Amino acid sequence: MLVAVTSAPPSGLTRPDGSPLRVLVVDDEVNIAELLAMALRYEGWQVSDRKSGTKAVAMAKEDRPDAVVLDVMLPDFDGMEVMRRMRGHHPDVPVLFLTARDAVEDRVAGLTAGGDDYVTKPFSLEEVVARLRALMRRSGA
Repeated sequence: MLVAVTSAPPSGLTRPDGSPLRVLVVDDEVNIAELLAMALRYEGWQVSDRKSGTKAVAMAKEDRPDAVVLDVMLPDFDGMEVMRRMRGHHPDVPVLFLTARDAVEDRVAGLTAGGDDYVTKPFSLEEVVARLRALMRRSGA
């Protein structure tokens, strides 16, 4: 289902003050969240993970992430709503949807709703990390 990261070097991307980029992973599937967090930490990034939309929105309100990896299907409300609420506080935070909802209509809905990228499960860990690097480069992170 998931492909391991090869020995690519860390991204070198940091915040303007030189501190590590902060990525929020929102997924109720513990194994996926942990594996993704490990790969992102390998990049030198600081990772927070939340299992519900409510907790993710509260965390993002307190401490703006540089990017968000967001599942569409969460236990309390869907990822589209999580993104809308986060964007109320931080309108420019890049959001990458990572979800099992793989129909074309779902991908179009996620991007139309304001998502910056959309990757379906099962996924390549390397691809998700590369897409996050690209999102953060474009956002100026």
